[in-house]
Amino acid sequence: MPGIDVELQSIKNRFGIIGNSPALNYALRVAMQVAPTDLTVLIMGESGVGKEVFSQIIHSLSARKHNPFIAVNCGAIPEGTIDSELFGHEKGSFTGAVDSRKGYFETVNGGTIFLDEIGEMPLGTQARLLRVLETGEFIRVGSSRVQKTDVRVIAATNKDLLELTQLHKFREDLYYRLNTVPIRVPPLRERKEDIPLLFRKFAVDFAERYRTTPVQLTDDAVELLINYPWRGNVRELKNVAEQISVLSQERIVNADELRKYLSDQQIMNLPVLAHTHEKTEDFSSERDILYKLFFDLKKDVNDLKKMFFDLLQHPETLFQRAGYAMAASPVGPDHHAQPGMITPSTAPLNTSPIIIRHAEQTHLPTGQGGFHEHEEVEESLSITEKEKELIIKALRKHRGKRKDAAMDLGISERTLYRKLKEYHINE
Repeated sequence: MPGIDVELQSIKNRFGIIGNSPALNYALRVAMQVAPTDLTVLIMGESGVGKEVFSQIIHSLSARKHNPFIAVNCGAIPEGTIDSELFGHEKGSFTGAVDSRKGYFETVNGGTIFLDEIGEMPLGTQARLLRVLETGEFIRVGSSRVQKTDVRVIAATNKDLLELTQLHKFREDLYYRLNTVPIRVPPLRERKEDIPLLFRKFAVDFAERYRTTPVQLTDDAVELLINYPWRGNVRELKNVAEQISVLSQERIVNADELRKYLSDQQIMNLPVLAHTHEKTEDFSSERDILYKLFFDLKKDVNDLKKMFFDLLQHPETLFQRAGYAMAASPVGPDHHAQPGMITPSTAPLNTSPIIIRHAEQTHLPTGQGGFHEHEEVEESLSITEKEKELIIKALRKHRGKRKDAAMDLGISERTLYRKLKEYHINE
């Protein structure tokens, strides 16, 4: 479809979008298709991926393009004033309301309103928004008069709204009303082929701004750049490009120089992703903690193997390390060594030999000169149990600071909160 490809490239040039990854192109095509309609759109994506640009594209290609467009960050408006900001208020309706005021839904009538971070909107405001979406009606704060408005709503979120509905923090009916046409903007780590292009574009832009020579990356630096997780997405990449353009003494930057400008915490996760150009999935949530779990399991298995071989070769040494007293079993002129009796030459003078009665059983001293049998309990290899154990250990290590614990585990704070609820952890 050459015509669509030409139009797609035109949109990229117009809005400064760099990249040709299939996921990005698909999101742009959906935005272009839905733009001429009045359908409500929900743009989903992590922080820094450029969700607001998609809202501008939809508005500019719609029949409302000559009417007002306003972007509202729901997370930046205090809960006590967001109703007034969106729907207006009457004079004297609350302390400080010295005059009547129009809200955004009134001033943008006929245009488009972009509600960013919709997941931060209070439940009471969500009910008012649902009424606007269903009937086009709203009421100012402190008024009883119903007013009409014709506004197209485009919402965006970096949270899982469906999960918030299960936690009763977001209205389920509003979620399905907003999710008429979903658009998912891919994170930068799913657009690996676009990362060098974006960096080169930012480097040239900053070189022009600061009147310097554009920085260039060596092959090993490009490899590091591609495999870096980029939690802050395009915004973080742009910041790194600007820092290097200003602070680097060299115009040709290698991997060692590049590491100085990248987060140490995120570099620690790179061995999982290194030396591959294949498209990978998101490693930011459960997968990171599972990798840590598998590594710990491997270490435990190796320790168990070593302990087992030590027991076969030097059983008396293993018991001494464990702090167990050796059982008394007198051997004298009237006592002859029995089969299965081991008399270590390295045992202390005041210690009698150890008798191992059955190879498959473990006999521990009871403190009364005899042995007490116990059964060996196989360690649980449940991934769920190990994951829960790691989370509890991280919380105790950081004294209940969940943000630090999440960073140590290599998962997002939101994922940690969900795991705490799932495993009923109250640390």
